[in-house]
Amino acid sequence: MQQNLLNFDAQQLTAWFAAQGEKPFRARQVLRWLHKAGESDFDAMSDLAASLRSKLKQQACVQIPNMMREELSDDGTRKWLLDVGTGNAVEAVFIPEETRGTLCVSTQAGCALDCAFCSTGKQGFNRNLSVAEIIGQLWWANREIGKDAGGNWPVSNVVLMGMGEPLLNLDNTVSALHLMLDDNAYGLSRRRVTVSTSGIVPAMDRLREECPVALAVSLHAPDDALRNMLVPVNQKYPLRELMAACQRYLECAPRDFITFEYVMLEGVNDSAQQARELVTLVRDVPCKFNLIPFNPFPQTHYRRSGAEAVRRFRDVLMQAGIITTTRRTRGGDIAAACGQLAGQVQDKTKRTHQLMEVRT
Repeated sequence: MQQNLLNFDAQQLTAWFAAQGEKPFRARQVLRWLHKAGESDFDAMSDLAASLRSKLKQQACVQIPNMMREELSDDGTRKWLLDVGTGNAVEAVFIPEETRGTLCVSTQAGCALDCAFCSTGKQGFNRNLSVAEIIGQLWWANREIGKDAGGNWPVSNVVLMGMGEPLLNLDNTVSALHLMLDDNAYGLSRRRVTVSTSGIVPAMDRLREECPVALAVSLHAPDDALRNMLVPVNQKYPLRELMAACQRYLECAPRDFITFEYVMLEGVNDSAQQARELVTLVRDVPCKFNLIPFNPFPQTHYRRSGAEAVRRFRDVLMQAGIITTTRRTRGGDIAAACGQLAGQVQDKTKRTHQLMEVRT
């Protein structure tokens, strides 16, 4: 069986080449071809010996998820539906801005966490994505957008905020992160790669030790009772444990703050009193808040908070000295905004198995 080389970070690729009797520098060469050049044809890797190219064609492959559909928003946001096999497809979103280009990457086919306000969670859960399927989204985006940018790679930032909970697929997520940061691959700064989590505390500690990048925590509530309802994993890792994990993470983080994501739901979590409770909750955690307009989807009963409610909420946080921004919705017309990614997920019953792993 041929080995998909996109499944390897630098250390793993070096070990694989060693097992083939090849020297370590060959792995670095191939890594640059795969990720810096976006090349999938071994014959095009001109600085490799002909004998090695022949061996690679026999023993290895470069398999990227196939694009099923591309959609372009009026605001320039691009969304790709990528086939990851067995009837599953995931979505990746590119958001262009004047000073940066941000790619939102998925890490699972579906999501087991079933957050109350998120369309992705309502699709259920099938499986974790492989390293190749995660990094393949960046590989694909660079290739597709590069066609329009004269061969330049405009992806300057990556956020693991697409489908799935990255920290429930930690091993593959970390290997993908290593590739994003590797100077022989994508060479991104730790400060420009962000992992978003709903608060899987033990995995937050492992990420801090193995590959600390910028961290965003999906908070959405100032107290355990409400967060239990909105973000069910809070029943396993309540707010006191989550805040302590955030403090530990900052010991190794590339930024000196945690970003708290907070979806604004009318009449649910958007009162000035709840903002004051948040100030108390995070008083010992250097942080910024990102207030996110709720993006509706079919069969939801939640509504987006009004502009005045958002302003009052933001003002309470800012008067307490907490930097607070309100996210501008991008890609809403193609269902590419926060909480709208759905893709195609088969065998949703696997959510139960994944949730048991979280709860044990």
